[in-house]
Amino acid sequence: MQLNRLVNFHKTLGDKTRIRIISLLKEGPLHGQAIAGKLGLTPPTISHHTAKLREIDIIYQRREKNTIYFYLNEKNLAFMAQAILRMGSDEEMELFEVEDEEKNKVLKNFIQADGKLKNIPAQRKKKFIILEHLVRGLEMGKTYSEREINDYIQQYHEDFATIRREFVMCQFMFRQEGQYELNPKEMWPI
Repeated sequence: MQLNRLVNFHKTLGDKTRIRIISLLKEGPLHGQAIAGKLGLTPPTISHHTAKLREIDIIYQRREKNTIYFYLNEKNLAFMAQAILRMGSDEEMELFEVEDEEKNKVLKNFIQADGKLKNIPAQRKKKFIILEHLVRGLEMGKTYSEREINDYIQQYHEDFATIRREFVMCQFMFRQEGQYELNPKEMWPI
């Protein structure tokens, strides 16, 4: 459920060390040893806190040779920080308000007669229209395994990994420990 995700986000950020890590990563990527040195903490402590921040998708890591660098996921941080203000508001929806005529045109251009997706639109608004169309076949309140989501997406397009990732990144779905659930429609970008 989306509310659980918001509560978890705020609980995770309710720690001074994690806020300090976010503040450091705003300046650019750092490896764990550098973060530990700047904060005067041990590397295992930093590992613990970075794991918690990765769980809520506020930071991500990339390996360069033998070193793992942590990056701030500013887009997700901003989205989640503003989520409470958006709930029940039309403010977010106005950004991507779509007339039925426009929606039908996009669907006609990207969906084949057999219901399969020709390709994933590059333009953000069109992508939202297509993703919304695809998630409408999923059941609200039901939890899906990653395999179930992959099988569902493959009915429409072979690149299930990209579409699955887009469902989560565009806030149509919530993922936790390999389980997927639709977010409330109020949280969808369109």
